[in-house]
Amino acid sequence: MSEILPPIVLSLSGHDPTGGAGIHADIEAIAAAGCHAASAITCLTVQDTHNVQSLSPSDPRLFRQQAEAVMNDLPIAAIKIGLIGDTAVCREIIGIIAKHPTIPVVLDPVLAAGGGSDLTGEKLLDSIRSDLLPLVDLVTPNSEEARRLSDREDLAEAAQEILSTGCSNVLITGTHENSEKVINTLYQGSVENIQSLEWLRLPRSYHGSGCTLASAIAARIALGQPMLQAVTEAQEYTWQTLNLANRFGSGQGLPSRLPN
Repeated sequence: MSEILPPIVLSLSGHDPTGGAGIHADIEAIAAAGCHAASAITCLTVQDTHNVQSLSPSDPRLFRQQAEAVMNDLPIAAIKIGLIGDTAVCREIIGIIAKHPTIPVVLDPVLAAGGGSDLTGEKLLDSIRSDLLPLVDLVTPNSEEARRLSDREDLAEAAQEILSTGCSNVLITGTHENSEKVINTLYQGSVENIQSLEWLRLPRSYHGSGCTLASAIAARIALGQPMLQAVTEAQEYTWQTLNLANRFGSGQGLPSRLPN
Protein backbone atom coordinates (compact mmCIF):
# COMPACT_ATOMS: atom_id res chain seq x y z
CA MET A 1 0.00 0.00 0.00
CA SER A 2 1.42 3.40 -0.98
CA GLU A 3 1.89 6.02 1.70
CA ILE A 4 -0.63 8.88 1.69
CA LEU A 5 1.33 12.11 1.99
CA PRO A 6 -0.07 15.51 3.03
CA PRO A 7 -0.58 18.14 0.33
CA ILE A 8 2.22 20.71 -0.05
CA VAL A 9 1.68 24.48 0.07
CA LEU A 10 4.47 26.71 -1.20
CA SER A 11 4.72 29.98 0.72
CA LEU A 12 6.39 32.94 -0.98
CA SER A 13 6.75 35.46 1.82
CA GLY A 14 9.06 37.47 4.05
CA HIS A 15 10.84 36.56 7.25
CA ASP A 16 9.57 38.06 10.51
CA PRO A 17 12.06 37.63 13.38
CA THR A 18 9.27 37.70 16.00
CA GLY A 19 7.61 34.60 14.54
CA GLY A 20 4.27 36.38 14.48
CA ALA A 21 3.88 36.98 10.77
CA GLY A 22 5.44 36.06 7.42
CA ILE A 23 7.00 32.67 6.82
CA HIS A 24 6.64 31.61 10.47
CA ALA A 25 2.91 32.28 10.40
CA ASP A 26 2.48 30.53 7.08
CA ILE A 27 4.30 27.37 8.14
CA GLU A 28 2.34 27.08 11.38
CA ALA A 29 -1.08 27.69 9.79
CA ILE A 30 -0.35 25.29 6.93
CA ALA A 31 0.86 22.60 9.34
CA ALA A 32 -2.17 23.09 11.59
CA ALA A 33 -4.41 22.30 8.61
CA GLY A 34 -2.58 19.03 7.99
CA CYS A 35 -0.45 20.14 5.05
CA HIS A 36 3.30 20.39 4.51
CA ALA A 37 4.81 23.87 4.06
CA ALA A 38 7.59 24.62 1.59
CA SER A 39 8.94 28.15 1.22
CA ALA A 40 10.97 30.69 -0.70
CA ILE A 41 11.92 33.90 1.11
CA THR A 42 10.96 37.16 -0.61
CA CYS A 43 12.66 39.49 1.86
CA LEU A 44 14.24 39.86 5.28
CA THR A 45 12.86 42.35 7.79
CA VAL A 46 13.90 44.06 10.98
CA GLN A 47 10.76 44.23 13.09
CA ASP A 48 9.25 43.67 16.50
CA THR A 49 5.67 43.36 17.73
CA HIS A 50 5.19 47.13 17.26
CA ASN A 51 6.33 47.83 13.71
CA VAL A 52 8.71 47.09 10.82
CA GLN A 53 11.91 49.12 11.04
CA SER A 54 13.47 48.03 7.74
CA LEU A 55 13.06 45.62 4.84
CA SER A 56 15.69 44.03 2.59
CA PRO A 57 14.36 42.27 -0.54
CA SER A 58 15.91 38.95 -1.51
CA ASP A 59 18.17 38.77 -4.52
CA PRO A 60 15.59 38.00 -7.25
CA ARG A 61 17.76 35.35 -8.92
CA LEU A 62 18.31 33.52 -5.63
CA PHE A 63 14.61 33.77 -4.83
CA ARG A 64 13.69 32.26 -8.21
CA GLN A 65 16.19 29.47 -7.72
CA GLN A 66 14.70 28.66 -4.31
CA ALA A 67 11.19 28.42 -5.72
CA GLU A 68 12.20 26.51 -8.85
CA ALA A 69 14.21 23.95 -6.88
CA VAL A 70 11.16 23.23 -4.74
CA MET A 71 8.68 23.17 -7.61
CA ASN A 72 10.85 20.90 -9.75
CA ASP A 73 11.00 18.36 -6.93
CA LEU A 74 7.77 18.57 -4.92
CA PRO A 75 4.13 18.28 -6.06
CA ILE A 76 2.87 21.73 -5.02
CA ALA A 77 -0.89 21.77 -4.40
CA ALA A 78 -1.29 25.51 -3.69
CA ILE A 79 0.78 28.69 -3.52
CA LYS A 80 0.42 31.41 -0.89
CA ILE A 81 1.99 34.83 -1.48
CA GLY A 82 2.62 37.31 1.31
CA LEU A 83 4.97 40.27 1.67
CA ILE A 84 6.78 40.68 -1.66
CA GLY A 85 9.48 43.28 -0.98
CA ASP A 86 10.12 44.91 -4.35
CA THR A 87 9.22 44.86 -8.04
CA ALA A 88 12.13 42.58 -9.03
CA VAL A 89 10.91 39.83 -6.70
CA CYS A 90 7.33 40.47 -7.87
CA ARG A 91 8.39 39.88 -11.47
CA GLU A 92 9.92 36.56 -10.46
CA ILE A 93 6.71 35.55 -8.66
CA ILE A 94 4.69 36.42 -11.76
CA GLY A 95 7.00 34.28 -13.90
CA ILE A 96 6.78 31.35 -11.48
CA ILE A 97 2.98 31.42 -11.39
CA ALA A 98 2.71 31.82 -15.17
CA LYS A 99 4.73 28.61 -15.62
CA HIS A 100 2.31 26.69 -13.35
CA PRO A 101 -1.17 27.99 -14.27
CA THR A 102 -3.04 25.02 -12.76
CA ILE A 103 -1.77 25.55 -9.21
CA PRO A 104 -4.23 27.61 -7.09
CA VAL A 105 -2.77 30.89 -5.80
CA VAL A 106 -3.79 32.88 -2.70
CA LEU A 107 -2.39 36.40 -2.33
CA ASP A 108 -2.27 38.26 0.97
CA PRO A 109 -1.41 41.78 -0.25
CA VAL A 110 0.74 42.99 2.64
CA LEU A 111 0.92 46.70 1.81
CA ALA A 112 1.68 48.08 5.27
CA ALA A 113 2.90 46.84 8.64
CA GLY A 114 0.59 46.65 11.63
CA GLY A 115 2.40 49.65 13.09
CA GLY A 116 1.76 51.68 9.95
CA SER A 117 5.03 51.43 8.01
CA ASP A 118 4.46 51.40 4.24
CA LEU A 119 5.87 48.18 2.78
CA THR A 120 4.82 48.68 -0.84
CA GLY A 121 5.83 51.63 -3.02
CA GLU A 122 3.76 52.79 -5.99
CA LYS A 123 5.89 50.93 -8.54
CA LEU A 124 5.38 47.60 -6.77
CA LEU A 125 1.70 48.38 -6.23
CA ASP A 126 1.27 48.98 -9.97
CA SER A 127 2.96 45.64 -10.72
CA ILE A 128 0.65 43.83 -8.31
CA ARG A 129 -2.42 45.47 -9.83
CA SER A 130 -1.58 45.00 -13.49
CA ASP A 131 0.44 41.78 -13.60
CA LEU A 132 -0.03 39.71 -10.42
CA LEU A 133 -3.73 40.04 -9.61
CA PRO A 134 -4.84 38.58 -12.99
CA LEU A 135 -3.01 35.35 -12.10
CA VAL A 136 -4.47 34.97 -8.60
CA ASP A 137 -7.39 32.76 -7.57
CA LEU A 138 -8.04 34.61 -4.31
CA VAL A 139 -6.77 37.88 -2.85
CA THR A 140 -7.39 38.62 0.85
CA PRO A 141 -7.00 42.37 1.51
CA ASN A 142 -8.18 44.10 4.62
CA SER A 143 -10.45 47.08 3.89
CA GLU A 144 -7.57 49.58 3.78
CA GLU A 145 -5.59 47.37 1.38
CA ALA A 146 -8.67 46.87 -0.81
CA ARG A 147 -9.11 50.63 -1.12
CA ARG A 148 -5.45 51.11 -1.98
CA LEU A 149 -5.44 48.30 -4.54
CA SER A 150 -8.52 49.68 -6.27
CA ASP A 151 -8.47 53.47 -5.69
CA ARG A 152 -12.10 53.08 -4.59
CA GLU A 153 -13.52 54.09 -1.20
CA ASP A 154 -16.67 51.97 -1.29
CA LEU A 155 -15.71 48.36 -0.56
CA ALA A 156 -18.13 46.80 -3.05
CA GLU A 157 -16.71 49.07 -5.75
CA ALA A 158 -13.21 48.17 -4.58
CA ALA A 159 -14.02 44.47 -4.91
CA GLN A 160 -15.44 45.01 -8.40
CA GLU A 161 -12.32 46.90 -9.49
CA ILE A 162 -10.06 44.11 -8.17
CA LEU A 163 -12.18 41.44 -9.86
CA SER A 164 -11.97 43.38 -13.12
CA THR A 165 -8.22 42.69 -13.21
CA GLY A 166 -8.95 39.01 -13.73
CA CYS A 167 -8.58 37.88 -10.13
CA SER A 168 -11.22 35.20 -9.51
CA ASN A 169 -12.20 35.85 -5.88
CA VAL A 170 -11.77 38.65 -3.34
CA LEU A 171 -12.09 38.29 0.44
CA ILE A 172 -12.19 41.72 2.10
CA THR A 173 -11.71 41.57 5.86
CA GLY A 174 -13.24 44.15 8.14
CA THR A 175 -10.88 44.38 11.11
CA HIS A 176 -9.95 47.98 10.20
CA GLU A 177 -13.55 49.17 9.91
CA ASN A 178 -15.40 51.05 12.64
CA SER A 179 -18.03 48.38 13.29
CA GLU A 180 -19.21 46.53 16.37
CA LYS A 181 -18.44 43.17 14.78
CA VAL A 182 -15.82 42.23 12.20
CA ILE A 183 -17.50 41.55 8.86
CA ASN A 184 -15.53 39.63 6.25
CA THR A 185 -17.01 39.47 2.75
CA LEU A 186 -16.13 37.01 -0.01
CA TYR A 187 -16.85 38.13 -3.57
CA GLN A 188 -16.84 35.14 -5.92
CA GLY A 189 -16.49 36.39 -9.47
CA SER A 190 -18.80 39.38 -9.03
CA VAL A 191 -20.19 41.75 -6.41
CA GLU A 192 -23.56 40.00 -6.76
CA ASN A 193 -22.19 36.64 -5.62
CA ILE A 194 -21.14 37.43 -2.07
CA GLN A 195 -20.94 35.67 1.27
CA SER A 196 -20.43 37.68 4.48
CA LEU A 197 -19.54 36.33 7.89
CA GLU A 198 -19.62 38.27 11.16
CA TRP A 199 -17.11 37.69 13.95
CA LEU A 200 -16.98 38.98 17.50
CA ARG A 201 -14.46 41.81 17.57
CA LEU A 202 -11.66 40.91 19.95
CA PRO A 203 -10.29 43.62 22.26
CA ARG A 204 -6.64 43.56 21.17
CA SER A 205 -4.62 44.01 17.97
CA TYR A 206 -2.67 41.15 16.44
CA HIS A 207 0.54 40.62 14.48
CA GLY A 208 0.17 38.10 11.66
CA SER A 209 -3.60 37.70 11.45
CA GLY A 210 -3.69 38.29 7.68
CA CYS A 211 -0.84 35.84 7.07
CA THR A 212 -2.62 33.25 9.18
CA LEU A 213 -5.91 33.62 7.33
CA ALA A 214 -4.45 33.49 3.81
CA SER A 215 -2.24 30.49 4.63
CA ALA A 216 -5.11 28.64 6.28
CA ILE A 217 -7.21 29.17 3.15
CA ALA A 218 -4.40 28.04 0.85
CA ALA A 219 -3.95 24.87 2.91
CA ARG A 220 -7.63 24.02 2.74
CA ILE A 221 -7.66 24.59 -1.01
CA ALA A 222 -4.66 22.24 -1.22
CA LEU A 223 -6.74 19.67 0.66
CA GLY A 224 -9.37 19.88 -2.07
CA GLN A 225 -11.98 22.06 -0.38
CA PRO A 226 -14.06 24.38 -2.59
CA MET A 227 -13.40 28.10 -2.19
CA LEU A 228 -16.35 28.98 0.06
CA GLN A 229 -15.71 26.09 2.45
CA ALA A 230 -11.98 26.85 2.59
CA VAL A 231 -12.60 30.53 3.31
CA THR A 232 -15.26 29.80 5.94
CA GLU A 233 -13.23 27.20 7.84
CA ALA A 234 -10.06 29.30 7.66
CA GLN A 235 -11.88 32.27 9.21
CA GLU A 236 -13.06 30.13 12.12
CA TYR A 237 -9.52 28.80 12.64
CA THR A 238 -7.99 32.29 12.43
CA TRP A 239 -10.47 33.77 14.92
CA GLN A 240 -9.57 31.03 17.39
CA THR A 241 -5.83 31.70 16.95
CA LEU A 242 -6.44 35.35 17.78
CA ASN A 243 -8.68 34.58 20.74
CA LEU A 244 -5.87 32.44 22.17
CA ALA A 245 -3.07 34.86 21.16
CA ASN A 246 -0.05 35.42 23.38
CA ARG A 247 1.41 38.84 24.13
CA PHE A 248 5.07 37.85 24.25
CA GLY A 249 6.33 41.38 23.59
CA SER A 250 5.11 44.84 24.47
CA GLY A 251 3.21 45.34 21.20
CA GLN A 252 0.64 43.29 19.31
CA GLY A 253 -0.42 39.80 20.30
CA LEU A 254 0.89 36.81 18.33
CA PRO A 255 -1.70 34.29 17.12
CA SER A 256 -1.60 30.84 18.71
CA ARG A 257 -1.69 28.75 15.54
CA LEU A 258 -0.55 25.30 16.67
CA PRO A 259 -2.46 23.01 19.07
CA ASN A 260 -1.39 23.41 22.70
